[in-house]
Amino acid sequence: MKKEIIKTDKAPAPIGPYNQAVKTGNMVFISGQIAINPATGALETDDLETETKLVMENLKAILAEANCTFENVIKTSIFISDMNNFGKINEIYGTYFQAETAPARETVEVANLPKFVNVEISAIAVID
Repeated sequence: MKKEIIKTDKAPAPIGPYNQAVKTGNMVFISGQIAINPATGALETDDLETETKLVMENLKAILAEANCTFENVIKTSIFISDMNNFGKINEIYGTYFQAETAPARETVEVANLPKFVNVEISAIAVID
């Protein structure tokens, strides 16, 4: 299968040797997104709500570049630095999906995340 690199300036540029997303066949694999503002390159972690919304908006921009929406997402992985933040992150995350068609998911607490953010989310989508 052929591999197509998906990239957009509406989401943050990678901070390492990886791409925002890779499409192969009808699958799109989106790298973990953190709260970097794509317009300024600034990390926005002042409050958890703003941080989580920006992560989801970065995912949304990459999905759009791949001609997808959150309805195409079949799996997400959420990495958080403190499980005590789960409720607020989950609440905001949930506003981006329909409950009936929400993707499979795991949420994992980790010791640290890139740039010491509070949340990172990756996704896998299928194109109809």
